[in-house]
Amino acid sequence: MIAVRAAGPGDGGAVGEIHAAAWEAAYAPFFAPAFAAEGVRSRRTRWHQRLAEDPRTLLLAEVDGRPLAMSWSGPSGSRPGLAEILSFYGHPDGWGSGVAAVLMAATLERLRADGFARAHLWTLRDTPRSRGFYAKCGFAGTGGVRALDFGDGHPLEQVEYEREC
Repeated sequence: MIAVRAAGPGDGGAVGEIHAAAWEAAYAPFFAPAFAAEGVRSRRTRWHQRLAEDPRTLLLAEVDGRPLAMSWSGPSGSRPGLAEILSFYGHPDGWGSGVAAVLMAATLERLRADGFARAHLWTLRDTPRSRGFYAKCGFAGTGGVRALDFGDGHPLEQVEYEREC
């Protein structure tokens, strides 16, 4: 059974594990091994403070009680009036289970309830799995492109997607 709930301050470990495992599987190949290892480590630990301090909405999706996907969203910092899905990650153990699709539907429903009509997000251009998932969820590319430096001095290209909430 898949259930979605708001994350709370005590969920930092679960959110961190989802983020770290998904990031390692999808993004680590783009980086030098030492930088990737540090990226995985930092993603495991950063969510405790973020959950305690950040007012944006973080939802967790659980399969039979195990958290396997997370979404973090709020008002867009770059596109006034739109919502932005800032982070959306599924643990590789849940890939193909449908948990991410259920979470995306709940995320969009929450954004609608918060008064947003449209949402956008950014994803790496060279991650076909995530791009395919967003397209399957009804997102369409806007043509927006930006470079994001994860801290190693080698920016990667991101592409923007958007849809109605």
